[in-house]
Amino acid sequence: MASHAPTAAKRYLSHDLADWACGLEYQHLSPKAIEAARLFWYDSMGCGLGGSQQEDAHILLAHYREMAGLKAGEKGTGPCTCFVTGFKTNPVDAAFLNNHMIRAMDYNDIYWKADPCHPSDIIAGPLALCEYLGLSGKDLILATVIAYEVEQRLCEFGIPGIREYGWHHATLTAFAAPIAAGRVLNLTPEQMVQAIGISASRTFTPGAVTAGKLTNMKNTVDPWATRMGVESALLAKRGFSGPEHMIDGKEGLYAVFGHVHYKGAPARFDSAMLMKDLPRASADHYRILDCGMKSFPIEALSHAPLTAMMKCVKENAIKPADVAEIKVEVIARAADILGDPHKYRPDSKETADHSLPYCMAVGLIDGMVTPLQFKEERVLDKSLIPVMDKVKVVANDEFEKLFPKFQPSQVTITTTGGRSFTKRVDVPRGDPRDPMTADEIGVKFHALGDAVIGKGACDKLAAAVLGMETMGNVRELTALTVKG
Repeated sequence: MASHAPTAAKRYLSHDLADWACGLEYQHLSPKAIEAARLFWYDSMGCGLGGSQQEDAHILLAHYREMAGLKAGEKGTGPCTCFVTGFKTNPVDAAFLNNHMIRAMDYNDIYWKADPCHPSDIIAGPLALCEYLGLSGKDLILATVIAYEVEQRLCEFGIPGIREYGWHHATLTAFAAPIAAGRVLNLTPEQMVQAIGISASRTFTPGAVTAGKLTNMKNTVDPWATRMGVESALLAKRGFSGPEHMIDGKEGLYAVFGHVHYKGAPARFDSAMLMKDLPRASADHYRILDCGMKSFPIEALSHAPLTAMMKCVKENAIKPADVAEIKVEVIARAADILGDPHKYRPDSKETADHSLPYCMAVGLIDGMVTPLQFKEERVLDKSLIPVMDKVKVVANDEFEKLFPKFQPSQVTITTTGGRSFTKRVDVPRGDPRDPMTADEIGVKFHALGDAVIGKGACDKLAAAVLGMETMGNVRELTALTVKG
């Protein structure tokens, strides 16, 4: 006789991730992880204040205000606050707009293993939900640590990484964002699984957004994935369902990428690595400690070569007028992303901050690379064109073997007099092996924020961020982000 016994439900990776996230509590976090969360919020808040002044942030804000039916001067009556303007809206839109501001200058954090990612592109999602529900700073810290843990693991477990197949890491953020948001909402593991499925099934992003000529979407796709993560978690809490097999089931992430090949081998993912040693206690290692910050407002792989050039110029007292050529040796993907022909004639901030020729040229001439170097008038300054043409970007096969453990870059400056000077940098400033101090983050924070909300307001916001674990309601924090 045929058996009619029920078959046990298959467990997918989304179940395991959901079980871990739902079981993690604030008291399980290590002191170092809590401190790191505060510092990444410190850095991210500064980036958000500076990002609020970017044209694309203004466009998005104007659009969402109009969609809310607001007239000039009206701030709205929603439960959540948008940085600087104080626009009040729902948590889904607030998460998107604030995350976009954090991302807008490409100055926020960076983690790069198999794939790059910026975990702080996620954290305004938990912030919006914490404000919506009136939750504490500890709730926000917990969700922040979870966001970093999952995002960074997802960006490690691809072999060699989805970027190599022409996809953007926002594809992976769509899996991480609903987990961080769902933890704030205190979803059950089953609800969390549904949230992952809802979000990930809607958000796959091709790498075209960071290839060739860049547009406003370059800094928008990841915050948009987080927006979907927040809305997915809210829907899952109401009982809305999504596919539980979006990672390792039929026609999920593994199956879709398994059809493509890179250097003769099919794409694959390391499931064991994704789940191995997930932290559950204060003695465990949390991935947030492995994430880096940016000391320059530029694409991550530009940091090491720019650092090398600036050191070479300073150490050898090289004058800009004496430079005949700047040879930049980097890994192949950096040469491809940052040195393609269009990058030699950037016509927008989005292209300029992903242009190694521009960053090297303006750094040489101005002696610094700050947000000021990406104002439209500087980007379009034709006097930089001859300097950019002196920059020769080449791939170094030997360097490729050292990545991603190191980001080796070597710069050789040849002068008009025929002399050559070489400098190599393997770890850029801000890398966890050469981290920015709280004081250095503070300098960056005030440089970005003082002119936006005022120095006094920045001082109060900084103190609140650095003491957020004592905050009973994060509405105290979001109120401080608004220009008086």
